[in-house]
Amino acid sequence: MELKRKANNLIFATGCLVLLSGLAVFAGVRQASRPVGDVIVTIGNEFNNYFISEREVTALLTRNGNQRLEGAHPEDLDLKALEARLKAHSFVREAQVYRDLAGNLHADVRQNRPIARLVHADTRLDSYLDAEGKKLPLSSLFTARVVPISRLGGGPLQAGFFQDSTGHHYLELLRYIDEHPFWRAQVAEVFVGPNGKVSFTQQVGDQRIEFGFPENISEKFAKLMVFYRQIPPVLGWDTYHRVNVEFKDQIICE
Repeated sequence: MELKRKANNLIFATGCLVLLSGLAVFAGVRQASRPVGDVIVTIGNEFNNYFISEREVTALLTRNGNQRLEGAHPEDLDLKALEARLKAHSFVREAQVYRDLAGNLHADVRQNRPIARLVHADTRLDSYLDAEGKKLPLSSLFTARVVPISRLGGGPLQAGFFQDSTGHHYLELLRYIDEHPFWRAQVAEVFVGPNGKVSFTQQVGDQRIEFGFPENISEKFAKLMVFYRQIPPVLGWDTYHRVNVEFKDQIICE
């Protein structure tokens, strides 16, 4: 009797599995033959950046560059090509294009994000720099509040500067500033001197900070924090105009 009950349960479970598989195949076939319904764009915006709009994404999702996707037949869709077109946009970091069971086409986009602004004498030539050291154009939609960086004396830095083994250290410095809210708010502008040493101005305080080469970054910022906590509260912010944290275990104030 027990053996018969187990056999019946197995037959029932197998039947349910076959039925569900059949429904899944039917839904897949039906979806595959259904024209595109709505185009639904989702833009990930965890950093409150607005460099690319839903309208821009929708404009990139076309057939042959000019035909809307609504009503398109499945055989006319190339989802990988649509993803590649989105990823070619400067401010798109990741993109995924897919269809749901209702026939709608989804485009999920994650924005690229600048960490610094490369400053030129002519601000129309300015550009952004992302965390990988790649150049990003300015946007008419949004201005990022990121640290400006240039050569001491006003000369521009090119994005390629950050790509080699030496420039990578400067990129690490910019990443450090960007990743720490206090320094992102406090560092006003970064300068790279002819000898490669870094200095920067501050949002609060008139002191010019002489940082030296971009090495031992966290230790140097820790020393600068010691200066903030111990010197200005006692002597005032205007006592010193130059603070050097370049040398190990030293803070030089003048």
